Amino acid sequence: MASSFTRLVRRPVTKLFLLKSYRHARSFSHHIYPGITAPVCPNSRRELSGVLPRVSQYQLLSRTFSSDKGDLAEAVVPFMGESITDGTLATFLKKPGDRVAIDEPIAQVETDKVTIDVVSPEAGVIEKFVAKEGDTVTPGTKIAFISKSDSSDTHVTPSEKPVQDIPKPGAKEADKAKSIVEEQIKEKPDVATEIKEKTRVTSPAAPKLTASEPQLPPKERERRVPMPRIRKRVATRLKDSQNTYAMLTTFNEVDMTNLMKLRSDYKDAFVDKHGTKLGLMSGFVKAAVSGLQQLPIVNAVIDGEDIIYRDYIDISIAVGTPKGLVVPVLRDADKMNFADVEKNINTLAKRANEGTISIDEMAGGTFTISNGGVYGSLLSTPIINPPQSAILGMHSIVSRPMVVNGNVLPRPMMYIALTYDHRLIDGREAVYFLRRIKDVVEDPRRLLLDL
Repeated sequence: MASSFTRLVRRPVTKLFLLKSYRHARSFSHHIYPGITAPVCPNSRRELSGVLPRVSQYQLLSRTFSSDKGDLAEAVVPFMGESITDGTLATFLKKPGDRVAIDEPIAQVETDKVTIDVVSPEAGVIEKFVAKEGDTVTPGTKIAFISKSDSSDTHVTPSEKPVQDIPKPGAKEADKAKSIVEEQIKEKPDVATEIKEKTRVTSPAAPKLTASEPQLPPKERERRVPMPRIRKRVATRLKDSQNTYAMLTTFNEVDMTNLMKLRSDYKDAFVDKHGTKLGLMSGFVKAAVSGLQQLPIVNAVIDGEDIIYRDYIDISIAVGTPKGLVVPVLRDADKMNFADVEKNINTLAKRANEGTISIDEMAGGTFTISNGGVYGSLLSTPIINPPQSAILGMHSIVSRPMVVNGNVLPRPMMYIALTYDHRLIDGREAVYFLRRIKDVVEDPRRLLLDL
């Protein structure tokens, strides 16, 4: 049988037929011959090694190969959302050689809105990364290869010899020429030194500044870093808002005495029943819902030559994170009570700061509330969040002397600001809306009595 096998191998046509018969193998190596590239079973490789002569023009080359059914798994960029087409590979959370579990994050992709984790599809060892930090990636882009086995070494059979051991033609002549060049350099060391001295270029002296020229700080004291994608997106949207809307801001002040007393009286009972603290944001959200229901034009938006009235109220809450400003949305805020508002705000704010908030949780919104008071802001003019038509700005609470029933008393006061699109909302509606918020916050009993 060996002799018949030898005769088959010596025939080129039969050789192709023989090699194609092993394509069913799941784990295989590529054996490359001049003019022939086909997968061969490992057993046939040993037989061919015994048949071919020791000194032959055929070189047996081997490389490991894995497919989806093999030992390697591909970690790719996941789907990032309907409105997001690409992102920037921000950082790697692991290094090549680290062991990872299934669904463990190995890298982070920064998009215009959120940061998305690239997870390992299988448990194993990171073999290598095929992308670099700072690269622009799209959904489906390969990030890394994960080896399911503990080792990715290629095992070579005793009959196989490394390619490096095979002498290359002309190697002796190259070594001989190299030795001649080295001898010439040793004999004439002064020539090399002279060439180096001639090519040496002295740096020009720094120009002297006259008394009239300003002394600028050196460039070494400046740092230039790429702008994060989320910061680019925020900058673009804010500038588009400024260029599109006819923005106007109206102000008022709110006496926070009754709302703060309400929170102080019922904070313990509220926590016992609902499992969350009673804050001030829920009072302003409910006041904004009441104002939007009374003045639906503030909840509307211009679309071309039409006005879109929205019969639902989704309130966006501006949250500042280390990576930039995000605005998660409270869906159907008009159907929520105080406890639902507080729970949802706490959950969304926590996820926004952790970078785990999704695109769907920030999409939409018909009205925005921005609380700059948590940072100590006394007064500001907020910018409209497109495609909305108005935004409410809250500020810090300051005790100021106020006239109450003819007496001067210290009161906890807050300035509130409403920036609106003057193309759609007239000054009268804007003032009425802000006045409604003031009335509800100063006397929360209006919500109970629907006044």
